[in-house]
Amino acid sequence: MEYYKQIRKYVGHQPLILPGSNVLILNAEGKVLLQEREPGIYGLPGGLMELGESFEDTAIREVLEETGLHIGALQLCNVYSGPDYYIENPNGDKFYSVSAVYKTSEYSGDILADEIESLSLQFFPPTQLPDGIMISYRTFIEDALL
Repeated sequence: MEYYKQIRKYVGHQPLILPGSNVLILNAEGKVLLQEREPGIYGLPGGLMELGESFEDTAIREVLEETGLHIGALQLCNVYSGPDYYIENPNGDKFYSVSAVYKTSEYSGDILADEIESLSLQFFPPTQLPDGIMISYRTFIEDALL
């Protein structure tokens, strides 16, 4: 069971601090890989840290799980935290996200949506992101690439 789910048993919906990683995977044309998570809703591959992981470990694991890709050298772009990253989920869970954002153009394997967290995976030019991209991910991409 994921770490944050174990903690929720004890704290209920109270706010948590949840660290995680996201990765901008760039192809040879400089396009960024986006994950369609729900119909028309896009984000970057990534997710929450598990016990004993580093931010880099989290990035590598999450990208493999969600895209089927093995990634190479990671370049840290920024770490995002604070009141702008406070989230209340529809189920009542509250948390402050701490996101380490990386980029890489080193990857191998076949792109394969995991069918649990991804409906599709597609490369987009950073200047032509889909309307349904979540605002935090748009910020991550703009800060790192534009």
